[in-house]
Amino acid sequence: MTKKNRPAGNVGNIATITNMGGKTLSFNLSSGVSILTVDGYAFKDLNKNGKLDPYEDWRLPARERAKDLAQRMSIEQIAGLMLHSSHQAVPADGWFGGTYNGKKYAESGAKPWELTDQQKEFIKKAHGRHLLVTTVQDAETAARWNNNLQALAEALEPGIPVNISSDPRHGSDAGTEYNAGAGGDISMWPEALGLAATFDPELARTFGRVVAKEYRALGITTALSPQIDLATDPRWGRFLGTFGEDPELAKDFAKAVVEGYQTADDGENENGWGQDSIVAMVKHWPGGGTGEGGRDAHFGCGKYAVYPGNNFREHLRPFVEGAFQLEGGTEKAAAVMPYYTISYQQDKKYGENVGNAFSAYIINDLLRREFGYDGVVCTDWGVTGPEPPTDDALGWHCWGVEEGYTTAERHLKAIMAGVDQFGGNDELEPILEAYHLGVATYGEAFMRWRFEESAVRLLTNMFRLGLFENPYLDPQKSAETVGNSKFMALGYEAQLKSIVMLKNHNHVLPLRKTATVYIPKSYRPQQKDWLGNPIAEVYDYPVSIEIVKKYFRLTDNPREADCALVFMESPNNTLRGGYSQEDVNKGGNGYVPLSLQYGPYRAEFARDPSLAGDERPGKVKNRSYKNKMASIVNSSDLQTVLETREKMVGKPVIVVLKMANPTVPAEFEPLVDAILIDFGVTVQALLDIISGAAEPSGLLPAQMPANMKTVEEQFEDVPHDLACYVDAAGNIYDFAFGLNWQGVIQDERTKKYRRRRKK
Repeated sequence: MTKKNRPAGNVGNIATITNMGGKTLSFNLSSGVSILTVDGYAFKDLNKNGKLDPYEDWRLPARERAKDLAQRMSIEQIAGLMLHSSHQAVPADGWFGGTYNGKKYAESGAKPWELTDQQKEFIKKAHGRHLLVTTVQDAETAARWNNNLQALAEALEPGIPVNISSDPRHGSDAGTEYNAGAGGDISMWPEALGLAATFDPELARTFGRVVAKEYRALGITTALSPQIDLATDPRWGRFLGTFGEDPELAKDFAKAVVEGYQTADDGENENGWGQDSIVAMVKHWPGGGTGEGGRDAHFGCGKYAVYPGNNFREHLRPFVEGAFQLEGGTEKAAAVMPYYTISYQQDKKYGENVGNAFSAYIINDLLRREFGYDGVVCTDWGVTGPEPPTDDALGWHCWGVEEGYTTAERHLKAIMAGVDQFGGNDELEPILEAYHLGVATYGEAFMRWRFEESAVRLLTNMFRLGLFENPYLDPQKSAETVGNSKFMALGYEAQLKSIVMLKNHNHVLPLRKTATVYIPKSYRPQQKDWLGNPIAEVYDYPVSIEIVKKYFRLTDNPREADCALVFMESPNNTLRGGYSQEDVNKGGNGYVPLSLQYGPYRAEFARDPSLAGDERPGKVKNRSYKNKMASIVNSSDLQTVLETREKMVGKPVIVVLKMANPTVPAEFEPLVDAILIDFGVTVQALLDIISGAAEPSGLLPAQMPANMKTVEEQFEDVPHDLACYVDAAGNIYDFAFGLNWQGVIQDERTKKYRRRRKK
């Protein structure tokens, strides 16, 4: 040690060294890594060769270090870097299980933070360094699991650390109470559409900063978010995860969240990157919200994205004007995920109708060349395997390359289209086979260069994050950071600001604290989740009654009640919606409508023929569902409103609509006195609005349709083209509409974002 560096102490088997005026180093004492002292500074000898190599020198720019390391790596090691694992749970139990010394978790006696057999094999044999984590037991467990992963990777030459990623995990548990001093598992925020309903990009930037700090405390360094697709078809099953339909609002929110993720407060690494930075993997290029008929591309029935309004370019704006135009030093989102969809008939150069990850036009020509993007491109999860047996089966998503390609050939096609990494792929062999196929066609020098190109992009992000220097965590500090009271308070404030009030007849809201309230139970039939797992039939209160009792007196007798609170959800078609095996069995094409109303709906205004279809022999070319009936899982919600109205005999009925998609209000609005929109918040936040402890300030981030006719006749790719619902008071449920206690909200937000209606 010299005066420029000093030991900072050990936590367990992890040693740390502080470089004065430089980077803090951490390493596992059992990994075989030694410390080199050069010019008075300490460096990690990651490849254990006794000298300081450029990639080990934290004084050099990230890309320069990445280029040096990529040149040293074997093709097998680079291929492993191109894997981004399937879903991992900590501990590995349940849906995403694994084994511990050959035994299931419950039988193994393993600690929850220990590595599974599969995770060890992924790191050691497949050379994998990117893992997607789903559930974690708690922050301390996540930190210990991270440390075990990093120690295993550090012991293997050339000492490349592990990059852990996550899908969004900051949604609110509706039944959880917020207590300013209590903290929690992780801070709870509204869903992305709820963030958009605040119309406050600065709040979104704060959200991004909190997420980054909590993720880093969990060991997570890449966010598979934000989802910045324009949600221009109101039926799309992933509408709730977006910032809505408006290009201007989505652009501003994309920029704000990505800035919050990537630009660190300390900025101790280069160009604004720091120990609190995470990589933003924005999704889904070039926009996934235009599936024909609103169907989703997780399933073959929804693989075609259509553009009847010739509005393809508008869907690029949240990317090229938002996520790629940051104000801070990180400049642009460091990673991009293309969607499963086939951007139908948009490739005017090569004439291909293939999934975006396989499209040389969509990735190389458009993203990379036209817009100059040189960050990581990672496919969505599971695009390279064989086609599922039916159009509603969950499996691989190899749209457009289902036939005529082996798994290895699909990998090669994506690599040549400009892809760097394969989401959900754990196996090394298909990438190696793709390499050898490429050598046979393009020559070894070219393929080596192409693999190194991807390696440089992937490694650059890891260097920017400081993972090569300091990948380890203090589990106690992680537990203190994640869900701390400050972060919980910020999330709760955002929840309150996201709630939209659409109706308040005779100022029925807020309710007085002495009010007696009736809450009807809700019914859900037996069904299946999107993975195909059964969900039991439920008839119960839709919210935590114990929380409600802290605000109001509760009664099961409507005659005793001053008012009724009806909690309902927007019409649920399920993500698999839009396709029916029953229709196939009856001789139909399998395609059925998605509906945004609760009552029976026959698609008499649907287009026929469809814009897109499968041209292969034996497949369905015309996917029209004209004159077919829709099926809604929670149609009983409407019946609950009708019955409650009758039971209340003229006393106020207040509806709280948990909205995943825009909904046709015509079936229930005339029968109720107040309507609040919930975009995934806690019951406590809703009750704080209902009781007047807080005032509603949210605005609609999407139009509410007048009927299903306008939904069928709108263009999947065009925003703001619905005929909007007009309520009994004459209010138009249009984009940027909302009420507070005084009436229709008119403020700086509405001046900036509200669109003038065409006469």
